[in-house]
Amino acid sequence: MEERIQKILSQCGIASRRKAEEMILEGLVRVNGETATIGMKADLARDHIKVRGKLINKAEQKVYLLFNKPVNCLTAADDSDGRPKVKDFLKRVKARVYPVGRLDFNSEGLLLITNDGELTNAVLHPAHKIPKTYRAKIDGYLQDSDIQKLEKGVRLEDGMTAPAKVKRVKNLKANSWIDITIHEGKKRQVRRMLQHVGHPVSRLIRIRINGLSLVNLKPGEFRYLTPDEVEKLRDETMNIKGRA
Repeated sequence: MEERIQKILSQCGIASRRKAEEMILEGLVRVNGETATIGMKADLARDHIKVRGKLINKAEQKVYLLFNKPVNCLTAADDSDGRPKVKDFLKRVKARVYPVGRLDFNSEGLLLITNDGELTNAVLHPAHKIPKTYRAKIDGYLQDSDIQKLEKGVRLEDGMTAPAKVKRVKNLKANSWIDITIHEGKKRQVRRMLQHVGHPVSRLIRIRINGLSLVNLKPGEFRYLTPDEVEKLRDETMNIKGRA
């Protein structure tokens, strides 16, 4: 079936449609030896489409999920102890999909899951600074000085953290809830940052990734991203310049 070139490139995970249009205008896309133009259509099953001289093939259908990971659940595919795994909740999904990054066994909340390796790499790449927001239940209460330290960055055993954004949510009798937003992916980073300022975490929930949230998702439930959500994520993460 013939489709617009920019749509084909998007479906194959090469770039977002907007970025694909830029590539076409720059003369980087050829169809059957002819330089592609905006509005040109092709059939990937029949036509030869090259991007920067590299032939693209019909890829498996891309799948994009938002999953609310329960506590005490592994993102790893296998576990010798037989503990619950993310894939146990995805049996209705026929494609082989993988989490984008990880959440600790005793952490919970939002996971992106996909079979789009290009987008996965883009989301995880530190240069793109994709914000991730966590809701943390901590011992005690954050003082203004604690927040200032976190927002400037703290020195952990593996180096300085980038500045975080911190918001108080609710104070209880002996502990409190806060929201903390980071864009890095150091191991157990949020827990270690809060431990560093003297407030150990007793519960940690990732509630947002780059505007995508847990709204209407119970623990163990997932939903498919909408085409607009996928397109926005690609636009904000996939810098295709310099890629084949």
